[in-house]
Amino acid sequence: MRAINPWINFNGNAEEAFTFYKSVFGGEFTKIVRFKDLASAEFQVPESEANKIMTIVLPVGKHNVLIANDVPEFMGKVNENENRSKISISTESREEADLIFNGLSAGGNIEGPIGESPWGTYAGMFRDKYGIEWIVEFDPNQV
Repeated sequence: MRAINPWINFNGNAEEAFTFYKSVFGGEFTKIVRFKDLASAEFQVPESEANKIMTIVLPVGKHNVLIANDVPEFMGKVNENENRSKISISTESREEADLIFNGLSAGGNIEGPIGESPWGTYAGMFRDKYGIEWIVEFDPNQV
C-alpha cells in the first residue's frame, strides 16, 4: 500500500480549515472544486451552497494527501463532537512532532499533551479548533 489518505467532512468551513492546515504543513492545494463548478441542469446547486467545497486536496509529506469537502445542507450536519476516528501523523523527528502538534492544536483541546509515551514513542493527541481529532507521534525506532 502506498498511502492512506484521510477524507474529512466539514459543515461549510472546509476551506477555512484547510487554509489553517496548509499554514502548518506547508505546500499548495492540488485541487479545489466548488459545488458551483459542477452545477448543471441535472445537478442544480442552491446559491447558498455554490461556493462551498466539493473537494479540496492538500499534499502532506511525500505520498499522502488530506482531502475534504463541505457536506451540503440537504444531507444534514456533520457531528463535530463524534469520537469515531482520528488522523494519525508519524513524524521524522521530535522537532517536527512538536511543530505539527503545536500548530494544529492551537485553538483546540489537547486530550493528551505531547511527550514520552508508555509505549516508547513521543506522542500527543488533540481535537483541533474544527473538531477533527489528531494523533502526532515520533517513533525513534522507525528512523
